[in-house]
Parts: sequence; structure tokens; C-alpha cells
Amino acid sequence: MSNLSSKEKNLNKLIDKLSNLSSSYSQSGYDVEKIKTEKNQLQREKKEIEIKYDDLLKEHKYIKNKILKLQEEMKKKQLQQEEFDQEINQLNKETEELVEEIEKWQM
Repeated sequence: MSNLSSKEKNLNKLIDKLSNLSSSYSQSGYDVEKIKTEKNQLQREKKEIEIKYDDLLKEHKYIKNKILKLQEEMKKKQLQQEEFDQEINQLNKETEELVEEIEKWQM
């Protein structure tokens, strides 16, 4: 009989534990939905960030290419300026020589 009452007590304890466990599982369903919602929100945000990152990479590449083109253009202009300066110097020299020649002839 005491065996039977001990089994009954154990059975009652198990029933209490099961009821507590089932109530925690019912809350868990809510938590799972909340977690899924948060997960979906994070995935959407991640996609948006990835799209923005890709856009920034494209813009960076475009700007970098633009800078390289501008640098090349500056080098070309600098070379043209140097050539122009050399031609001016050459013309100045030739002009001086011609002036000297004219002065010799006028004497």
C-alpha cells in the first residue's frame, strides 16, 4: 500500500511537471514566432545593406576610374604645356638670332 501511495505521489509530481512543461511550450510557440519575425526582419535589413554595399562598390569603381582618367588628362596637358614652353623658347631664341642678324646688316 505504501508502494502504491509513493507511486501516486510520483505520478502527481510528474503530472505537475508535465503541466508546467506544456505551459512553457505554449509560450515557446510565441517566442518561436517572435524569433522568426526578427529573423525575417534581419534578413531584409541584410539584403538592403548588401544592396547599398554593392552600390557603394560600383560608385567607388566609377570614381576611381574617373580619377585615373583625370590624372592621365593632367599628364597629357602637362606634357603639352612643356612642349609649348619648349617651342616658345625655341622661337625666342630664333627671334633673338634674327634680331642680331638684322642689327649686323644695319651696321
